[in-house]
Amino acid sequence: MFIAGFGAIFTVKAIILIAVGVAVGIIFGAIPGLTATMAVALCLPITFGMEPVHGMALLIGLYIGGVSGGLISAILLKIPGTPSSIATCFDGHPMAAKGEAGKALGVGIFFSFLGGLFSFFILFFIAPPLAEVALKFGPFEYFAIAIFSLTMIASLAGNSLAKGLASGMIGMALALIGTAPIDAYPRFTFGISELDAGFDLLPALIGLFAISEILNTAENSANIKKDEIRDYSIRGFGFTMAEFKSQILNFIRSSIIGTGIGILPGIGGGTSNILAYLAAKNQSKHPEKFGTGIIDGIVASEAANNATIGGALVPLLTLGIPGDTVTAMLLGGLMIHGITPGPLLFRDSGDIVYGIFAALIVANIVMLIMEFFGLRLFVRLLSIPKHILLPIILALCVVGAFGLNNRVFDVWTILFFGILGYVLEKFKYPSAPIILGFILGPIAETNLRRGLMYTNGDFLPFLTKPIAGAFLAIAVFSAVMSVRSNLKNAKKAKESAAAA
Repeated sequence: MFIAGFGAIFTVKAIILIAVGVAVGIIFGAIPGLTATMAVALCLPITFGMEPVHGMALLIGLYIGGVSGGLISAILLKIPGTPSSIATCFDGHPMAAKGEAGKALGVGIFFSFLGGLFSFFILFFIAPPLAEVALKFGPFEYFAIAIFSLTMIASLAGNSLAKGLASGMIGMALALIGTAPIDAYPRFTFGISELDAGFDLLPALIGLFAISEILNTAENSANIKKDEIRDYSIRGFGFTMAEFKSQILNFIRSSIIGTGIGILPGIGGGTSNILAYLAAKNQSKHPEKFGTGIIDGIVASEAANNATIGGALVPLLTLGIPGDTVTAMLLGGLMIHGITPGPLLFRDSGDIVYGIFAALIVANIVMLIMEFFGLRLFVRLLSIPKHILLPIILALCVVGAFGLNNRVFDVWTILFFGILGYVLEKFKYPSAPIILGFILGPIAETNLRRGLMYTNGDFLPFLTKPIAGAFLAIAVFSAVMSVRSNLKNAKKAKESAAAA
């Protein structure tokens, strides 16, 4: 079965399908508003008439291209192409502004490749036991993980912990709008039927990062100089062997976070890249340099989001449970061909499983080659005058938002979040905690309510369950250390100001 599976992928037809999938996926990932999910959904009907292995090869190519393509607009335009590339903006664009766009892209592409490879080997060799562990996670554990992740907001707060926390609270409050997760009670909808389903993550993301950036640039258009983003030069991927060695620990830690988050259903790359970035910042000897344009932040974000791919396939192939929206589409793709993922998949359809494994490796290599040779072309985007580039981006944002659910309401949503992001930036409130609160708030609420239903309103099991209790204890410790560190920094700043 191993030979049959790999043999089916190493054919001209399969490799062409993978290459087409990766190329289309990169385009969808790079354009704000278009995602890997949309690319897979659009191409799913094309696979009906294909052999199962060939159909899955095309879909895998789209998945890998779509996730990795988001780094292009994140670095060059400070607009994440997909939720998986949010944290790539934090250090990627400052590097581009310093004339190191090629190096930032090279680092992102190479560590995307390594992050994907890391998670694929985890998937190949230890998928079944990992899936069994993930299956033991219930509402108690998910609630504890969400609370632990929310304590990370302090690391994204910048110079003011209070403003960071306020941004996180705004994100959580916005996530409350719509139908309640358990009892379906409408909240804060004000009689507007479109608000019944709440705000979708993608329009919120486009508004906060893309529209607010366009508004800011438009406001400062008179001050934009032609050489604002300096020329570049690049050799290979743009980084040295010494820089690569310095990032090995960061890469391994971020890949483990990405793979772990991917295995847990319902969280996904939108969260893993931010958590890996925060972990890298907290473990760094120079955390103050994060956000100024260093490769550490790009390595953490890109290794984690591509590692989420292999992680998300673990529960899909071993248990038949999709880890995110794209794997839900892949589940549909398998079932169309009469293949049911689950414990018997490896025994009954081993050739398909090994074909998917081979397609993952080939698609990852194709992604690396395509993005490496496209790197110099991508950087040319920076030479397009902003008065031409920004209207095009705005039009793509509107098309992407509308295409998500085919409703004009999402277009108004990007405008609302764009103005919100613009106003908050004026008052020095960071945008990143809003997204973290927006993503994690519903996860915490849903699992808290589910857990309380299991225990008839008793909160004690949240503390006594070993995994949940451990995560909550770490969350308390993390919160205390963050407040202590913030107070210490504020005291230092005060002393420096007094001395000056």
